[in-house]
Amino acid sequence: MLVIPSISLAQEIGLAVLLVAAIVWVTGLGHMRRDSRFHQPEPAAAEGLPMIPAQRGSAAHPLESVELTEAEKQAFAGLVRTIPLN
Repeated sequence: MLVIPSISLAQEIGLAVLLVAAIVWVTGLGHMRRDSRFHQPEPAAAEGLPMIPAQRGSAAHPLESVELTEAEKQAFAGLVRTIPLN
């Protein structure tokens, strides 16, 4: 083993651990670069899904719809008017 007289044993161990970590990191980085070079792009979302199912009509399950009071309808309409349209 290479012994450098001016540093302690703990420093030598730390240096060895740092060197091993750097080698592992560089190796992993090389694998990532090589894998990304041969990686095919993912298909677009539209190509992946044959079709999006249509929404249900007004005859939906009763738990999926809620009747709003007139005050709630007005509050919602006021909220929608505050949304900036670009």
